[in-house]
Amino acid sequence: MSPESTPGHAAHPHEIEMPHASLRDYLIGFALSVVLTAIPFWLVMTMPLSAGATAAIIMGFAVVQIVVHMIFFLHMTPKAEGGWSLTSLVFTIIVLGIALAGSLWVMHHLNTNMMPMPHDMNQLP
Repeated sequence: MSPESTPGHAAHPHEIEMPHASLRDYLIGFALSVVLTAIPFWLVMTMPLSAGATAAIIMGFAVVQIVVHMIFFLHMTPKAEGGWSLTSLVFTIIVLGIALAGSLWVMHHLNTNMMPMPHDMNQLP
């Protein structure tokens, strides 16, 4: 017998139950996902805006869709697992941001400090 099933033993008070999603939550998440996919698809197919504006809008929709998936399908809320899943997500985003920014910085400086290629030698004094 496990300790939880023996008479006189209550469940541990620090155990937190995961939030349960209803069919309504899944349908809302699905509908939002479809809309957040259809609008960028329409933007790419019809090109009503400039390429830069379209790219910025699509990236915005992608971020919103990530948040929708985390809330409605992964159930990542501040209440889930005592807030540790959300805390670990924030830490992961910070580490990824540092890694990406550092990589872009290094690549930029490598590009600007490279020796000129042979076709660029003609432009040197």
